[in-house]
Amino acid sequence: MKKTEHIVREVMPGSIAQEMEITPGDVLLAINDKEIEDVFDYRYLIKDEYIEVLVRKPDGEEWLLEIEKEYDDDLGIEFENGLMSDYRSCNNKCIFCFIDQMPPGMRETLYFKDDDSRLSFLQGNYITLTNMSAKDVERIIKMQLAPINISVQTTNPQLRCMMLHNRFAGEKLQYLQRFYEGHVEMNGQIVCCKGVNDGEELRRSITDLMAYLPFMRSVSVVPAGISRFREGLYPIDLFTRQEAGRIIDMIEEYQPLCYEKYGLHFVHASDEFYILAGRDFPEEERYDGYIQLENGVGMMRLLMEEFHQAYQASIKNECYYKIKQELKRTLTVATGKLASPTLEGFAGRLTEAYPGLVIQVCAIRNDFFGETITVSGLVTGQDLIAQLQEQQRMGKDLGEVLLIPANMLRSGEQVFLDDVTVSQVEEALGLRVVPVESGGQDFVDAVLDRAYSMDRDNGQFVYVQGYDRQP
Repeated sequence: MKKTEHIVREVMPGSIAQEMEITPGDVLLAINDKEIEDVFDYRYLIKDEYIEVLVRKPDGEEWLLEIEKEYDDDLGIEFENGLMSDYRSCNNKCIFCFIDQMPPGMRETLYFKDDDSRLSFLQGNYITLTNMSAKDVERIIKMQLAPINISVQTTNPQLRCMMLHNRFAGEKLQYLQRFYEGHVEMNGQIVCCKGVNDGEELRRSITDLMAYLPFMRSVSVVPAGISRFREGLYPIDLFTRQEAGRIIDMIEEYQPLCYEKYGLHFVHASDEFYILAGRDFPEEERYDGYIQLENGVGMMRLLMEEFHQAYQASIKNECYYKIKQELKRTLTVATGKLASPTLEGFAGRLTEAYPGLVIQVCAIRNDFFGETITVSGLVTGQDLIAQLQEQQRMGKDLGEVLLIPANMLRSGEQVFLDDVTVSQVEEALGLRVVPVESGGQDFVDAVLDRAYSMDRDNGQFVYVQGYDRQP
């Protein structure tokens, strides 16, 4: 049997793999005498209650390990290549692609377009289906890998070919029906481009995708991100306030129909559309458990709900009056323009409850990509430095610490999108910079606690110290 080798990078403490004396540097050769093509095969084959795992030790000796376990128990292994095979890049040239709007000279990894169904399963990435074969689809159905997140954009085959600049993009929509027939859970995404797939085309897409309920669990509608680096690309204009309102009206027209029949509101407008239209965010119940949170759908409502709970807990804490009397602190919160009004509201409530607090919320204008980009995750270190230094020159006291959203930084590192480091920002501004996770509780903790800090652990921030917020 031809053996594809997969090198073990890490073994989780207390795991089955550690108990079986699998160690970093070992090579996985097969499971149940079957070659492992990629992570799909691996996840599928380890589900059995009894498996035989063939590994090769660094000295060349091969071990055949017989493992009895619970059906869904993981072995506790991480491999040097997370997909256990080569990544599949995107073959499309979508008219709205943000990577095509990146300036030259940035990190090479920022220009890689992934379109890999395995990343959809593992990390929640959205895929277009255009580089998938019928064999790939049948394998997903057989293994019941879910959810699969799909960039639909439109259900009009001809229009989809145009938008993705791929002559096969329309016919690949047939895979939606196969996933539906195979009972594979899906989530959809429509990147809405003004004058292209909005209006009646959007209505068509919504009604067509409703046919895949309940296995198509949700569809998000988000506006195309438009940077200032669009020379030579398809012309896309920004939505006006009125146009954003019409998109919301259409979406909210279908939500009660879907909920009455399936118990799901199904189609959701992104937070950006509500902000652009100047409307309040929907109530929490309408987000169906925040299925599309990573797509910018419901993030602000969740943040508001979490902040309210954390704020109420802080003022009901038996130490509240002591903290209220002793807490004297000036700080700055920097964020993107999208979230700044909400954070200003949070700051107002906290300063009212704790009179010794002075909080300045600074909305960072995105000069690097263009003012139309308003999310915090695309704020660069150079824009942050330049605009806060301007505040200092105007005599503004930034205080003792600068709080920034953790998503401004590259995953697992203390580096901004433009390779400016946190330490460089601290040196330029002369104050401590503290990344804060996106939750409302984290915001309250970071504001009230001078000792608050977040340490990176396996790519995630972990809260390592803070005030006792329990009564």
